[in-house]
Amino acid sequence: MRRRLCRVPVTVVYAALLVVVTVTLAALGPAVHDRVVGYASTNLHNLGAGRIDTLFASALIADDGRFFLWLPGLICLLAVAELAWRSRRLLAVFLVGHIGTTLVVAAGLVAAVELGWLPWSISRVADVGVSYGVLTVVGALTAVVPARLRAVWLAWWLAGSVAVLAVSDDFTEAGHVVALALGLVLARRLAAPVRWTPAQGALFGVGACFGYAVLVHTPELAVVGVPASAVGAALVAMISGWLSRVKN
Repeated sequence: MRRRLCRVPVTVVYAALLVVVTVTLAALGPAVHDRVVGYASTNLHNLGAGRIDTLFASALIADDGRFFLWLPGLICLLAVAELAWRSRRLLAVFLVGHIGTTLVVAAGLVAAVELGWLPWSISRVADVGVSYGVLTVVGALTAVVPARLRAVWLAWWLAGSVAVLAVSDDFTEAGHVVALALGLVLARRLAAPVRWTPAQGALFGVGACFGYAVLVHTPELAVVGVPASAVGAALVAMISGWLSRVKN
């Protein structure tokens, strides 16, 4: 067991940090919790004040009452990525996704506020968590999806993203789609598909389901996103099958 854990040190350390921070904030009470979230949030108020440390601190706070329910999914996702790419690449992908998406969303919010589309009060809305990094890792995992399944995989995620954007007006949802798109771009620079073992396949399946739950994280979004993804993937599978028969 120790040898296996040594193969995924980034996953183990990150999961442990999240557990420690979550348990500590819960023990210190709501008042301290709210102050820490406010300080670590990557909102416009903090970024405008030059608090660049929030770009890192925000990824250590899982401000979600269901943290221990979804933690196994996060571990599976990061572990399969770390096994495929090694630790430094996983860390790079996650940080590029978390920080890059945060800055893109911040720029979009500044533009929206300046144009009068959103109130200035949005500059103090809390924005912490792991979701941007998670969805960037999901998008980047396209690099290890078998070539024959890649088109269906992409159709599933792209259709779900379009559906989520169509029914949501929350900037966080837009950030999720940006993070996923960033991961797809990064996938082009990552290693070729790996030789899957049953254990890695199981980790990949659980991790991908967790990533999709992050994308469509409410019942309302799931009602639209899941059917749209299924239809998109089915259409691509049918077209791919037809093209394959034509070539033969």
